Amino acid sequence: MRNLIVIAMILAGLWGGYWYIGASATEHAFKAWIADRQDEGWIAEATDISTRGFPNRFDTIFTDLELADPDTGLSWVAPEFQILALSYKPHHVIAVWPGTQVIATPEQRIQIAGSDVKGSIMVSPTPDLTLERSSIVLADITMSSTAGWTSALKHGQLATRQLEDGDNRHEIHFEAANLTPASSFVQSLNADDLLPPVFEGITLKANVDFNAPWDRTAIEKARPQITHIDLNELKANWGELELWLAGAADVDAQGIPTGNITVKARNWRQMIEIARASGALAPELVSTVTGALQFVAGLSGDESTLDVPLRLSGGRMFLGPVPIGTAPVIRLR
Repeated sequence: MRNLIVIAMILAGLWGGYWYIGASATEHAFKAWIADRQDEGWIAEATDISTRGFPNRFDTIFTDLELADPDTGLSWVAPEFQILALSYKPHHVIAVWPGTQVIATPEQRIQIAGSDVKGSIMVSPTPDLTLERSSIVLADITMSSTAGWTSALKHGQLATRQLEDGDNRHEIHFEAANLTPASSFVQSLNADDLLPPVFEGITLKANVDFNAPWDRTAIEKARPQITHIDLNELKANWGELELWLAGAADVDAQGIPTGNITVKARNWRQMIEIARASGALAPELVSTVTGALQFVAGLSGDESTLDVPLRLSGGRMFLGPVPIGTAPVIRLR
């Protein structure tokens, strides 16, 4: 019996030593990362970085955290940020964002508030910490910008998974319920009865290729850029408008997409009216686009439902045979 007690005490002492060394190393690594960013010209500050959670956790708490990348002009300010991990599985962490935080770009500052913003993130157990999969939950989110717009989200979830059939390919799944779009967009419609104020639901399923891995250098140096998108499904329900998209596009080094997307829409005339009211479709093109799409919809026997290819080419967008505007530039700042 005495031997068992001695063995138990030795094991407890060894585990305590392991936890202390691991916690100290974790805390030192984060403080060194902050110092390295400062040496590179970042604004990188935290009034306190501490690791706790004995005996089975390495829970690191950042207090009054501020990060600003001088190359992109992006910054993030949070009163507290938590990285929580089991001591025997430190490459699988839970990230907990605060109730209020601020993200800024050279154009605007966005204050974000939410009742529940946390994520499960698993990285490879290597020095690069390459992202393997993640799941982030958003609840009761509100956003307010110095550019004059507000937005809100009742519930959302983002999940990613690195795929084996590509060097830097990730499967992405996003769902949102009760999404209030930016007030500046809604106000641009200039028609209170054109659409209800809230999206009932949005679902996105896609496989996305990047030009570099999502690892620690994605924060320290530059964000990986999208090179190819396989859009398996994008569904949106907004009032009487139902929209469904699927297809694929390549994205060049300037962020210009080239490819073909199938667009299916119910009550598609409302979609044209939205594009006209928001300025996305020039008034002189409304009649031409409506006539062409009415002809295409009539081929299916249901003039209220549209099934037409959206072609992205040369920096332009074509809905069926009709040019409808400039293609979006896909760049991650």
